[in-house]
Amino acid sequence: MKTQFVVLTPVKLILGLFLLMTTMTAAADDIRTERVQFQKGATSAVVEDSIQGYEVVDYVLNAREGQTMNVSMATKNTATYFNIMAPGENEAAMFNGSVNGNQFEGQLPASGDYKVRVYMMRSAARRNEVADYRLEMIINSGK
Repeated sequence: MKTQFVVLTPVKLILGLFLLMTTMTAAADDIRTERVQFQKGATSAVVEDSIQGYEVVDYVLNAREGQTMNVSMATKNTATYFNIMAPGENEAAMFNGSVNGNQFEGQLPASGDYKVRVYMMRSAARRNEVADYRLEMIINSGK
């Protein structure tokens, strides 16, 4: 058996990197955003929805520094999680559901719009799986 090597010229390498960056940008543009509004006097909101494949949803809710946030998600799809991003952050999560599970409770470090990003792991997304979920978001006055 002969081993063959592929030689990448600088042009092929640059073209490949460009295509990869374009694909990553397109994926980031596919994030659906929904603002969460609590009913007057309420401290919680519940969303029941579904995602399929590589679909991602950002639920945006406003909160103040020092308030306590509690987010939990119930789903039968074991490859579906949520992350939480602090105000002004689009990529780095302050909470990562695939590492820590689908339950978060903590005191908020800053005031502004928090994103609760629901997504499916790549293995399930690649199979174009569907995930129904129930997401509960609670914000209390804090300590």
